[in-house]
Amino acid sequence: MKVGKVRIDGFLAGMVLAIILAALLPAPGAHGGILHPELLTKLGIALIFFLNGAMLSFNALKDGIMRWRMHLIIQTSTFLLFPVLGLAFLAVAGRFISPDLQLGFFYLCALPSTVSSSVAMTSAARGNVPVAVFNATFSSLIGIIVTPLWMSLLLKTSGHHLDVTSVLIDLFKWMVLPMVIGQLLRPLMGGWLHRYKKLAQIADRGTILLLVYTSFCDSFALNIWGATKPAVMVLVIVATLVLFFFVLLLLWAICDRSGIAPSFRAAVVFCGTKKSLATGVPMASLIFAGHASGLGLILLPIMIYHPLQLLICTPLASRWAKETQSQENAIST
Repeated sequence: MKVGKVRIDGFLAGMVLAIILAALLPAPGAHGGILHPELLTKLGIALIFFLNGAMLSFNALKDGIMRWRMHLIIQTSTFLLFPVLGLAFLAVAGRFISPDLQLGFFYLCALPSTVSSSVAMTSAARGNVPVAVFNATFSSLIGIIVTPLWMSLLLKTSGHHLDVTSVLIDLFKWMVLPMVIGQLLRPLMGGWLHRYKKLAQIADRGTILLLVYTSFCDSFALNIWGATKPAVMVLVIVATLVLFFFVLLLLWAICDRSGIAPSFRAAVVFCGTKKSLATGVPMASLIFAGHASGLGLILLPIMIYHPLQLLICTPLASRWAKETQSQENAIST
C-alpha cells in the first residue's frame, strides 16, 4: 500500500489494527472467549511452522555453511550479546518497570533472528544471501531450545520457576514437529506452495496477526494497559532504540576491524541485529501459557523492535547497495 510516495507495510498496518481490535473487542480472544484461544493459538502456531517447513529449501544453504567466522559472530550476537545487554538493562532500570515488561524486554533479547527480513535486507544490500539464509534459518532452529533456556534462567534468578521440560515438549509438538512434517511433505506440495507463494504468505501472516490479537485480548480485558504509565512506555521505547543501535554499531565496527568484505558485512549486521516477531509471538504463547493476562506487556518490546528494525535497516540496505554498485562500476572500468 502507498500513500503519496510513502510505502506502508501491510503487515505492520495489520499488526496495529489487530491491537486496536483487541482494545475495542477483547472478549472473543480473551481466555474462555468464543475463539477458544487456548486451542486456536496452538493450531495457528502449528500452521505457521508447517508452512515454513514445506517451503524451506536446504539446498539454498550449501554455499553459506562453510563461512564459520560469520556464523560465529551472528549467533554470538543473537544468543549471547543481546541477552547479556538485556540483563544489564534490567540491573540498571528494571525497578522502574513492571515485572511483565521486564520479562518482555529480556524475552526480546533472547529471541532468534528473523528469516525473511534478514534475507531480504541482505539481498537488497547486494550482500551474501547464502550466509544470511543459513544463519537466519539456523538461528530460528536453535532458538526453539536456547530462548526458553534463557527465560528459565531469568525466572529462576528472580525467584520464579519455568518448567523447561514441559515448555520444550510443547515447543516440539507445536513448532518442531509441524516443521519436520512440512519438510517431509515438501516433495509433494513444495512446488504448489511456491507457485501460490502469496496465498501461503497470507495464511502465514494472517495467522500471526490472529495470534497478536488473542495475545493482547487478555491484557485489555483486565485493563493492564490502564495501569501502565506513559513514562514507562517511553522508557521501554528508548531502551529498545539504544539496544538496537548499540548492537548495530558494534557489529559494523567488528566487520570493519576484522576486514570482513562488504557483501558479508550486510549479512552479519542484518542477521545479527534482527529479532523475530514471527517466532516471538507463537513462542510466547507457549512459554507464558500460564500468564495470559501479562502477555500483551511481555510482547510489547518485540512489537516496538520489529518495525524499528525495518525502518532503520531499509535505508541502510539501500545505501550499501549503492556503495557496492559504485565499487563494481569502478572495478569494471
